[in-house]
Amino acid sequence: MLSCPNCGGNLKFDIPSQQLSCEHCHTLFDPYDFDGKTSDAEESKTFDGDYEVTIFTCPQCGGEILSTDNAAAGFCSFCGASTILYSRISHEKRPNYIIPFQKTKEQCKEAYARRMKHSIFAPKELRDPSYIDSFRGIYMPYWAFYISQKGSLSLDGKKTSRRGDYIITDHYALTGDLDAYYKGLSYDASSSFDDNISEELAPYNLKGMKAFTPAYLSGFYADTSDVDAKVYQGDAEYTASAETTERIASDGTFAGFTMDTIRPEQLHTKTETIDSTMFPVWFLSYRKKDRVAYATVNGQTGLVVADIPIDPKRYLLGSLLLAIPIFALLAWSAFLQPSSLVMTTLLLSLLSIGVYCYECVSIHQKDTGANDRGKMFIQSKKASAADKPKTPEAQPKPAAKTNPLGWILPLCAAVLSFGVWFLHPVSDLYYYGAAILSMAAILVSFISIIHAYNLLSTRRLPQFDKQGGDDRA
Repeated sequence: MLSCPNCGGNLKFDIPSQQLSCEHCHTLFDPYDFDGKTSDAEESKTFDGDYEVTIFTCPQCGGEILSTDNAAAGFCSFCGASTILYSRISHEKRPNYIIPFQKTKEQCKEAYARRMKHSIFAPKELRDPSYIDSFRGIYMPYWAFYISQKGSLSLDGKKTSRRGDYIITDHYALTGDLDAYYKGLSYDASSSFDDNISEELAPYNLKGMKAFTPAYLSGFYADTSDVDAKVYQGDAEYTASAETTERIASDGTFAGFTMDTIRPEQLHTKTETIDSTMFPVWFLSYRKKDRVAYATVNGQTGLVVADIPIDPKRYLLGSLLLAIPIFALLAWSAFLQPSSLVMTTLLLSLLSIGVYCYECVSIHQKDTGANDRGKMFIQSKKASAADKPKTPEAQPKPAAKTNPLGWILPLCAAVLSFGVWFLHPVSDLYYYGAAILSMAAILVSFISIIHAYNLLSTRRLPQFDKQGGDDRA
């Protein structure tokens, strides 16, 4: 806990003033005046059975502070005092830079409310003021890559023209000097922070970076890095190469030329330095059973990124109200032959199967972390340490189960529709009966698709388990 030199009150970072503010006497202090502080929550180690356990004790009330393995700052669950776990950010874990929070919690809530105005099918709980008030401010660890591209450039280009009956291609050697520099391409350094979220929250304005001091963390949660920078170095160099390639292709000097694919080695791409940083994020969670939907707000720019589940009842009611005028319009403007009607239901059945299976694959990839480089790094790290002494850790949960009727029923409907079309019975009743049964199966599949989408729009993030502390954080 950072104590006020005047009254001993708890100091917390105040976003509007960008200073430390005492919660009692409201005196403001420069965060760097407290950079030399080396102790806060008292740390002790004990043994629980065969495992060594680290316990942090609140310096204000003596209560035990609950934290995850990567937590760097948090709050006492008993007295609410803001605490900084200095041992977690010492030496190799200490970031080089930090972007302090620029957007207050009220500004964050307003940005989220504007986003929700366009989500008419979202559950009503997501608009509840008490729910929106649950935003928590967290400093997330990032790696910032500084990449240079400097050297001579030699590309193969060509121009094609037509002369009479001949097509003539002229080949050129395009040369020049390349001097490009990318400052601070950022990737999150926490395995608990989904890569897709961090990418959508970008970019951060690195001009707002300041030299790190732990005092900035007071009043907020913070996590330390657990993913090595090398995991994302290739991605950063690829991003720089792709951007330079696009710039070269759009440069007026090379207008009219068709260039071969530019290889990364031709651009002399090199990572000069890598900085460990902390960036501000506002987090909000919506829990339903064992799944969590998230909303995040960039704490510097106010950009909102949210996975918003669908309320099936609201969606079906809205679809019904929309279907009535569409049906009336089609009834007056067109007439479907029985065979065409059956083929339409066949195509709709196949389409619903494709959508449902695609969502099932996406759910599995999200739940297993197959597309998240940080999670894959942690999993490989655990696998390589399989022969080492075991430490207590949460077991990864399997991917959420989906309803098999989502593809079985429309498949049966497709077979039925094809059978009626192929047999070509004389009575139209067969066609209409097959169409009605197929649409009923498609409706069940549609409901399963909504359920699968809700699974896809939710996940489990450890930082949402953070509770207690100052309401601002």
